[in-house]
Amino acid sequence: MRILSWNVNGLRACVRKGFHDFLAACDADVIGLQEVRAFEHQLDEKTRAPAGWHTSFSPAERPGYSGVAIYSCRPPDRVETALGEHRFDAEGRLIIARFGRLSVASVYFPKGSGRDRDNSRVPYKLEFYAAAFERFQALRRRGPVFVVGDYNTAHEAIDLARPKSNKKTSGFLAEERAELTRWLDAGWVDTFRARHHDEPGHYTWWRQWGGMREKNVGWRIDYVLASPGAAKRVKDAFILPQVMGSDHCPVGVDVDVNG
Repeated sequence: MRILSWNVNGLRACVRKGFHDFLAACDADVIGLQEVRAFEHQLDEKTRAPAGWHTSFSPAERPGYSGVAIYSCRPPDRVETALGEHRFDAEGRLIIARFGRLSVASVYFPKGSGRDRDNSRVPYKLEFYAAAFERFQALRRRGPVFVVGDYNTAHEAIDLARPKSNKKTSGFLAEERAELTRWLDAGWVDTFRARHHDEPGHYTWWRQWGGMREKNVGWRIDYVLASPGAAKRVKDAFILPQVMGSDHCPVGVDVDVNG
């Protein structure tokens, strides 16, 4: 099984930039999308229900904002879209698909920067992290769990090109990084870093100006985190920087479902 995650930075825009070509060639079984930024009825039929795929969406209440989705080759046994708090659920940041005992969650963790880039949303971001953590801690008791998505946090200095100049920037604040550490200390596995321990230069998001992607001046903020039981099944973890269409690139894992 191949599980992918991609912040598409607006699914309708990504469609115009080759999303369907990616869908046809990616060889994935499950794809979690973030920042869909559209209601289901605003998507064309080919995107809303592409041949050979089952789709589930969780949009934000606010038009053109946030939103997550899961595309899968087989229909999920169950889909959940709520953390149970309206202030989180209204932003369309979570969708969980269950396939037997295996669960895949696509999550768009909040930015902490706020509209004025004043870090005013950091408390909300950390509270969302905490609520998601409790939800997934409970879920992993039922079976293997993969939490894929845009975490909006670079965990260590190796995970961004310019750590020294971003120490006060949301996405690399000490308290945000500590929250990711808490997940790892609880047994969650950063599947990519588990296989590429000390390799620098692996990023998943680049600013859209100044040629940052061409220069590879980026951040690794998109992850596939696995519960201990899920991590044992991972055969490979990777980043696909060659895939264009968004300011993020896809990330993924290959999983032995019989493991």
